[in-house]
Amino acid sequence: MISHSVWIVGNSRSGKTTRLVEHFCRWLQIENHNFELFYTKKAGKKSDNSISKPLGLKQTEPGVLVLAANDDNRRELSDKIVTKTLGKYPIRAKTPLGFFQDEVILFWPLLIELLHLKAQFPVRLRPETEQELATKLWREQLDAEVLRRVGVNEYRLVRRILDLLQLAAYSGTPCEGIAEVLQKGLEENGINLEPEFLASLLLDWRNWCLERGLLTYGIITELYSQHLLSDRHYQERLTQRYQAILADDVDDYPAVARQLCETLLERGAIGAFTYNPDGAIRWGLGADPNYLEGLARHCRLETLFAPVEESLAEQLATPIVEFITQPLVMLELPATVQSIQTTSRAELLRTTAEVIGKAIKSGRIQPEEIAIIAPGLDAIARYTITEILTKQNIPVESLNDQRPLISSPMIRALLTMLALIYPGLGRLVDRDAVAEMLVVLSRRQEAGGEVESLTQQRHLLQVGEPAQRSGSSVLSTHIDPVRAGLIADYCFVPHPDRPNLLPVTSFERWDRIGYAATTAYSQILQWIEKQRSQQEQRLIPSPISLLYLAIQDFFCKDNNPPYDQMAALRELLETAQHYWEIDTRLRQGAGGRGQEAGDRRQGAEEVLINTQHSALSTPLAEFIQLLRRGTITANPYPLRPIGLSRKAVTLATIFQYRSSRRSHRWHFWLDAGSPLWAKGGAATLFGAPLFLRDRLGEAWTAQDEKNTEQERLRRILTDLLSRVSEKVYLCHSDLAVNGQEQLGPLLPLVHTCVSVISEVA
Repeated sequence: MISHSVWIVGNSRSGKTTRLVEHFCRWLQIENHNFELFYTKKAGKKSDNSISKPLGLKQTEPGVLVLAANDDNRRELSDKIVTKTLGKYPIRAKTPLGFFQDEVILFWPLLIELLHLKAQFPVRLRPETEQELATKLWREQLDAEVLRRVGVNEYRLVRRILDLLQLAAYSGTPCEGIAEVLQKGLEENGINLEPEFLASLLLDWRNWCLERGLLTYGIITELYSQHLLSDRHYQERLTQRYQAILADDVDDYPAVARQLCETLLERGAIGAFTYNPDGAIRWGLGADPNYLEGLARHCRLETLFAPVEESLAEQLATPIVEFITQPLVMLELPATVQSIQTTSRAELLRTTAEVIGKAIKSGRIQPEEIAIIAPGLDAIARYTITEILTKQNIPVESLNDQRPLISSPMIRALLTMLALIYPGLGRLVDRDAVAEMLVVLSRRQEAGGEVESLTQQRHLLQVGEPAQRSGSSVLSTHIDPVRAGLIADYCFVPHPDRPNLLPVTSFERWDRIGYAATTAYSQILQWIEKQRSQQEQRLIPSPISLLYLAIQDFFCKDNNPPYDQMAALRELLETAQHYWEIDTRLRQGAGGRGQEAGDRRQGAEEVLINTQHSALSTPLAEFIQLLRRGTITANPYPLRPIGLSRKAVTLATIFQYRSSRRSHRWHFWLDAGSPLWAKGGAATLFGAPLFLRDRLGEAWTAQDEKNTEQERLRRILTDLLSRVSEKVYLCHSDLAVNGQEQLGPLLPLVHTCVSVISEVA
């Protein structure tokens, strides 16, 4: 019997996603008895609109499950389907992990019954909160002796252990089976900790979370694959709700996604899947492409050979890969591949930016047609390239530039403001933080106004804070850094419990501050005093309410902040809401159980909910310290601006660029001599190869690592060359940022190219 499901195989940019959407549209249009899944006949009569509105699917629920590798791809795929079908047919587009999360929450009552859990609504833990709570829960077991034996700091060790739970869940291995996998796969105990000890930590953590209704990605995936998907009642509901499944780029899915797809296919659903042999972008991060390829046995094979768009991969992919992997192969590169070679990395960054600037100024190419791709982008590279191009009025877009919240001056100012209003936080604020807060909070949008004086203009220009004009309005900083420093020196009174700000008249020659700065400081001082008074009277529900009010009064009252600033503010609010939600859940749980003598986990929870007498152990103090440690939180919703994409040069790591599935006319491969090209620009999670289904628990040898790096490099080169249509620049410096010589796998390719340094001489 020929399957109606289809398995679409093709390289990058071969039109797989378009073909996937075409199959879906064909399912909706074909009227055939072979597709009883989508069409049923009414008794003695067939409706005229049966093609546009299939009768076999319930219109009250999504009839088609659409899966994509990541959230950006999900949005694009969903938009394509809605556009092609004119939005007339209900679909549900999710990532695999997003779908697991929704199903676990939706069927939580069933899980309560199956696992005998406490009846409470589940709360998902963000990765940063998961790390914080697990660190505190395990602190007694992961003492100084354990850390010394392992040779890594506490943060990295906790992250590694938590990653093991997530990898096991992705592979369909229950938490109880982790010890066995590690015992067989870790040669000579590679982490210097007993597998049984690691498994016991994870079991304690999982059980502790389930008792309190807390869910991490690993726990969510385990609950779905081990309990929901195997339950007969859930399977019935699943097949009633979804009669078809579309899955794009399944080479980036975890192994448990195959169990979901097979469950639907075996119970009568129809499916369409796309698979890229040169993909596997998330290999080492939980993806299992070899195991997912087994879905093909349920489908009819469709292979796409010809690329939809012109690319350099057609002529260059095979010879370049052979040249890199086989030393005796000779290669003569065409003019489409050139190099930029310098001695130092600083010179390389500057020269690369100059080549890009000159090409854009000459009109040979537009900014949106250029991508700068590197195996890893440090802050120096991002800043240098962005600064040089921006000064030439060439915008730069950093893909998924997830910087710590604390890197934003607005966030730092708000945290300082909280420390001044709430008691007991005096040790978290100093003069420099107060001065920065005054500068940031005094920015105002003034209609038709000018900066106060030539003196203030000079101060602003000196510190790089010029007034920004917008039509008839001026965004001015009433308290410049020089005046803010003077005010902080003379008006800030440190105190461990009640730090205070004095009136500006409390020091001599306060008149030198100027009218505008004095007025702005007085307004900030009055606002802080008002909020402090309301806090003492318990009129402020929580710090989150205070953050909302501060953002409204200082940042959004007279102007609309740029998108990146608004994204940072939304991120802060979402992080704060999540943090206090978790804190509330922990306190409710502790109160419900009371004092249980001799309960070790109860004692751990007392630590987690901050019952110590130290003032810096309050939830607000720990929240501020969490952000100041550089915690990177999830991007806020929406993740991108609404409207057309920016006409800007794209700056991304290899992993970010490949995940975005973009393409450009020109590529600049930064740090082409770096050894990180063989790593794919993303660190492999500890123990990831041990949880691949085709070699579950097998030891990972040095030869395995070598073969994997060669295969990963082949995929990277083939994929990137498929995403560039005109020219590739290999940008190489003899010395890396740390001063070491760069001897990466692409170095022979760099030396084979013609250098273009003469173009910018």
